[in-house]
Amino acid sequence: MTYFFAFSGYLLLGMELSLLLKILVTLYAAALFIQSGFDKVLDWPGNRSYINGMFEKTILRPFTPLLMPIITVLEVAAGLISLAGATLLIFGGQETVAVIGLLLGAKSILLLFFGLRIAKDYGGAAAITPYFIFFVLALGMFVL
Repeated sequence: MTYFFAFSGYLLLGMELSLLLKILVTLYAAALFIQSGFDKVLDWPGNRSYINGMFEKTILRPFTPLLMPIITVLEVAAGLISLAGATLLIFGGQETVAVIGLLLGAKSILLLFFGLRIAKDYGGAAAITPYFIFFVLALGMFVL
């Protein structure tokens, strides 16, 4: 197996550094999307109002009733699957679930980016670009 940035053999807290980094990026994804997804669930009216206002004058206006549930389900799934993936990495080194969580997270960021661009919120789109870069690099840790 090839290790990202050649961290093979380095141990920290009894784990190879490459495994520890995979756990950390997966836990970061879990925290990001669990918080964001559950915020949407707990403040559904506020978030729904924001989405409706954002897309009021766009081609996505007819789809706004579907946008909130789709992005909420995707974010909660990305967060919970990433958490499960981190747990599996900690207890067995199994990577597949972590990769699925990260892929769902990247998809969620892409959908958010697309929506922000359609709504002409270019500053918001630029602000989430580092998240996408994070996900590309995190996924790269699992394949390189």
